Parts: sequence; structure tokens; C-alpha cells
Amino acid sequence: MKLKERTILITGGTSGIGLELAKRLLKYSNTVIITGRDPSRLAELQTEFPGLKGIAGDLSDPDAIKALHDQMVRDFPTLDVLINNAGIMRNLKLREPRDLIDVTREVDVNLSAPIRMVQQFLPHLLGRPDAAIINVSSGLAFVPFPAAPVYSAAKAGLHAYTIALRAQLAGTRVRVVELAPPGTDTKLFHGEFDKEVANVTPMTLQVLVDKALKGFANDRNEIRPGLANILKILSRVTPDLIVKQMAKASGYTGK
Repeated sequence: MKLKERTILITGGTSGIGLELAKRLLKYSNTVIITGRDPSRLAELQTEFPGLKGIAGDLSDPDAIKALHDQMVRDFPTLDVLINNAGIMRNLKLREPRDLIDVTREVDVNLSAPIRMVQQFLPHLLGRPDAAIINVSSGLAFVPFPAAPVYSAAKAGLHAYTIALRAQLAGTRVRVVELAPPGTDTKLFHGEFDKEVANVTPMTLQVLVDKALKGFANDRNEIRPGLANILKILSRVTPDLIVKQMAKASGYTGK
């Protein structure tokens, strides 16, 4: 996959993996557009990184996706790379009462939004000579982390969807790639999970993006850096054991 002189849209690009990808891809003479829900943060980043473009919107809202599409096609008609990166991760104790809409919030943001983004943008991308869709899942797509049950389920769904999408688009000019990061040194990794990940050393953003860009350049369909690759292997070799270990790390011992 060519990494230079592309027009790239990155959802959830105001922090973490999305922002690091944006910063690095800007250096390759690409036009990079990021989305986020905070207009002031987007304005700050555009000042800090000349050339970076920002569009505000909550992509869990289908109408916001339609509006984003219309603006992109109008203002950036050469769009040829879509990176679905936006995501949230919460520590949910399922025995506790929770609103029925709120409990599926991670499904809305991490699974439904990328599916809707692809559905909305696919006709445009199919008309480009060399396009790509990159879905950012997680190593937890292969083995669920009981402390983050809905996040794990949403990422597993995105993994399955990406495989099916790749199969359906075989023979077209749209390449479908999955980036499944391990625990990475971002706010998502810390925050609510300090206790559960106390013994885990996260991958730095710089190393993760190095590996991601190398995978893109080498036309890899599924990029699983570090622990993410180990989780996939263990999910096939010793699935019960690895789930028990993840449950123990989450504080669920079965007692």
C-alpha cells in the first residue's frame, strides 16, 4: 500500500493512536483529515501541526456520518484511505445495574460507527484507483478481557466484519486492512484499568505506529503487533487457559 500523496481520513484522531498516525502520515506528503468530538481540540491540533485538517462530529450518530461524507466528498474528493480508529473502552461490572442504552455504548462507537462509515464511504472509495479501508480493532478481538466485556465484544465483532468485508471486496480496487493493537500507552489503556493492567507494560505509541506503517507498506491484511499476535495464537492453542488468565487479571476468580 502506497503511503505517500494520499488523502487520508482518520476517525478519533485527536489523541492516542489516531493522532500518532496522523502526525506520521503528514510527513509523507499526505493530506490528512482527522475527526473528533471537541472542536477546540481540533483547532488546537491544526495550529500545532500545519497541514492537518479537522472536522468535528460524533460518529456514533448516523446523521453525523452522512454530514461528514458530504463534506469530505465536496472538500476532499481525492479521499482514498479511510482509517476507522475512534473508540472507547470502559470497565463494566455486569452484575451492577446499568441503563440499557448506556451498556451498549461501546458497540455504538467501536462497531456500529465503523460499519456505518464503510457503508457510507464505500461507493466513493470504489471509484478511486487505489483505495484502502483500515479498521483498528484490538488484541482483545481474539481473547476477551472480562474487565472490558462490551469493548471486547465490539472489537471481536469488528474483526469478524473486517474479514467478511475483505472477502466481499476481493477483486475490487479497495484494500481492506485490520490493525489490532496490543495494550498501548494511551489514555484508553490507563484510566479505569490501572489496577487490572498494573503488571502489563504497554507498547509505546511510536513503536505501534512504526509496526503499523511497516505492515501497511508490506500489504499485510492483518497487523498484530506484540502481545496482540500472542493473544491470537493462544486463542487457538489454549483458549480456555488464556481466558482464565484474562479473568484473573480482571479480578474475576470464580469465587
